[in-house]
Amino acid sequence: MLDTHARKYVEPMIGSTATVLLRLRLKPNQVTWAAFLIGSVTGVLIYYDQPVLAVILLWISGYLDAVDGAMARKQKKTSSWGTVLDITFDRIVELSVIVGLAARYPEAQFLLLLLTAAIVFSMTVFLTVGALSDKKGLKSFYYQAGLAERTEGFILFSLMTLFPSWLLGFTGLFLFVEVFTALQRMWEAKQILTDEE
Repeated sequence: MLDTHARKYVEPMIGSTATVLLRLRLKPNQVTWAAFLIGSVTGVLIYYDQPVLAVILLWISGYLDAVDGAMARKQKKTSSWGTVLDITFDRIVELSVIVGLAARYPEAQFLLLLLTAAIVFSMTVFLTVGALSDKKGLKSFYYQAGLAERTEGFILFSLMTLFPSWLLGFTGLFLFVEVFTALQRMWEAKQILTDEE
């Protein structure tokens, strides 16, 4: 929801950063890799009880993940391979957080497993609709908005990491939001794909 409706407020900063990095002769895919490497260590930091640093790096990773797309659009060089890297690396960063939390807090493992299943469910709908729909958006495929987008996920991951005494509650909330989003996207998909027939 926030990615869709609040992006316009941070877009100038994202665009400025993209311009700076392009002037430094960095390529969008290099920034994608940097975002991935920074974000993928969050789970290790969570496991070793460095929650604040983990959350800081998570958000830096997320910010760079937005910047790489802005760089590609400024160069008019968006690519299918860049999209594959972006989506794949996003999921690995999210899994890093979940695995780190599960390793650090074994009592939450079952609920974290359910959360992972819900994310897979939601992303399956998201990617399938993107592949089947003729509509195009800002990205190189149709982007389905929903209650839980990447920013909401980062907010909930941050709360889960910083407030472990509330881990079960925040994980349960995240699980609900993911399932709701998946069902929301399926309902929209029925309208879109039925209209295309």
